Amino acid sequence: MAVTKRGLVLASTAVAVSAVTITGAGIQLSQGQAFFQESPKGLIDGVWQIIDRTYVDNTFNKVDWKATRTEYLNKPYANKEEAYKAVREMLKKLGDPYTRFMDPQEYKNMQIDISGELTGVGIQLAADEKTKKLTVIAPIEDSPAFTAGILAKDIITQIDAQTTEGMELNKAVSLIRGTPGTSVKLTVQRGDKQLSYQLKRAKIEIHPVRSSYQKDAAQGGVGYIRLVQFSANAPADMKSAIQKLEKQNVSGYILDLRSNPGGLLFTSIEIARMWLKQGAIVSTVYRQGKKEPEQANNRALTDKPLVVLVDGGSASASEILSGALQDNKRAVLVGTKTFGKGLVQSVSELGDGSGLAVTIAKYLTPNGRDINKHGIDPDIEIKLSDAQRQELSGDREKIGTAADLQYAKALEILTQRIKAQQPTAPKS
Repeated sequence: MAVTKRGLVLASTAVAVSAVTITGAGIQLSQGQAFFQESPKGLIDGVWQIIDRTYVDNTFNKVDWKATRTEYLNKPYANKEEAYKAVREMLKKLGDPYTRFMDPQEYKNMQIDISGELTGVGIQLAADEKTKKLTVIAPIEDSPAFTAGILAKDIITQIDAQTTEGMELNKAVSLIRGTPGTSVKLTVQRGDKQLSYQLKRAKIEIHPVRSSYQKDAAQGGVGYIRLVQFSANAPADMKSAIQKLEKQNVSGYILDLRSNPGGLLFTSIEIARMWLKQGAIVSTVYRQGKKEPEQANNRALTDKPLVVLVDGGSASASEILSGALQDNKRAVLVGTKTFGKGLVQSVSELGDGSGLAVTIAKYLTPNGRDINKHGIDPDIEIKLSDAQRQELSGDREKIGTAADLQYAKALEILTQRIKAQQPTAPKS
């Protein structure tokens, strides 16, 4: 579009390698492109208007939003860079790390990310809502960060010896990104430990679904499916995996969503429908009220027993899917509490090539739980130590085996559920 491109984003965070994609229809702004390009105040006012119309909190974090407009339009701006700085200051008043302004280069980087040309170290980052510290949602499987042992919930304190204290999320991502083959040093805080990682940037290929038939698990075998990202091609891959395992006559499934940072909303809904015959999947709450929930459509591919693995790196779309399966009593969740990120963002391309991401809604599970405030609690909690998590990160072949304690517990629970569904032999 000539002026603005907008779309809904799930799991919207700044990313060292993107795990989100924009979808949706375009919406025109009232200002013309030339107005944005030639007038710094026009840019500020345009951003203010988008927030005023769409931001999820109608109190604007208890800020007088109209007075804010007057304040920033009364200031002189010599160039667009000064206007960019003012926009960022204005947005900080909202206290929302996910509502952010991107200058043209930052916005271009995001567009490259969502095109699927992924390069970097493979980390999805968020600014913690309370501490504002740069927090790892999850490393992408098989990425340099994953292989090195960076874990979900790690706090990045330095990038190439530069402190991240007070650093904008977009700037941090720009510093971490770079040409494949070059290196970046990350210093992270993990509990009371400070660790350093020298990472080599790379082009990252993401295969969203991996599956296997566990021959020795239970009568008829068990299907193990690991979903690492809710990308556009994940539903087709998930469908193929389930259909293949059904032909092998498995007796039940383990669905592994650990360290899955999320992705597309429609992907999480499509995959939920593969497991759920009926019932609600997710509700979206906008400033104007609650939208009718997305529903299952009687097209489930299997009704066999299901156990889902989750952890602190399971975010957004992972939480929508696991929350839907749990609330509908379709699956038992095993692992640890999920990340707690259930916000919807609208992304707008402004006329000068910059971009704006605005939180416009939040997600609720079928039972009305606010994903963003708490996350999803597992039915059965099995914690791993940092050493155990690093061991799995360092040797992916151990994931989904007896050496994986969370998987072993999931298999135990699944075996119990399979046996409970088997007919009891009549007594002679």
